[in-house]
Amino acid sequence: MIFCVEDDNNIRDLLVYTLETTGFHAKGLADPLELWQALAQEEPELILLDIMLPGEDGYSILDKLKKSSGTRDIPVIMVTAKEAEFDKVRALEAGADDYITKPFGMMEFIARVKAVLRRSSRHGDDRELRCEELSIFPGRHQVYSNDQPVELTRKEFELLLYLMENRGIVMTRDQILCHIWGYDFDGETRTVDVHVRTLRQKLGDTGRLIETVRGVGYRMADKGGNQG
Repeated sequence: MIFCVEDDNNIRDLLVYTLETTGFHAKGLADPLELWQALAQEEPELILLDIMLPGEDGYSILDKLKKSSGTRDIPVIMVTAKEAEFDKVRALEAGADDYITKPFGMMEFIARVKAVLRRSSRHGDDRELRCEELSIFPGRHQVYSNDQPVELTRKEFELLLYLMENRGIVMTRDQILCHIWGYDFDGETRTVDVHVRTLRQKLGDTGRLIETVRGVGYRMADKGGNQG
């Protein structure tokens, strides 16, 4: 199930129709209250969230979703008419999985939805990736640093997994943007640096394993461990 939170009836109906004719199940929600009521009944695979909503804006809703243990792992795509780079950076740094600016083509829209769902689906993955005292379990969405569990946002988790899966290889900021957010976000790389900094802080001592390659990007140290 995909929730479409959009106060414009025509746009909401179009999004729901497009999703359902492509094989998805979708539910249109006109305002934040309807979203919270729907979340109390079921957990969607994805939330499409407009920014300009009556009563509570999308940024506030996104913040609440990511702070709640029950909803923080639900991927969110911001769908909005706000085009400013600041708005995109703000949404992505707050934990949004993608940002689509209106107007947009339906083929692009469906491609973005499929990309986010593909990145967020790790069911059946029983691997353990390990580097020294840092372990990540993709299927269980769990991370351990020095045998202690670490709570990460979905974006932080995907970033760490990407680096672990490519251990010893330098990943450019553009590569990270394309893989984690699904496309090159207008060359904007500050959001990558922000996420790396926060990730290192949460990992504590093992955060040092994420190495900065000056002028290029980041690399997971190629040290003792396994690749599942």
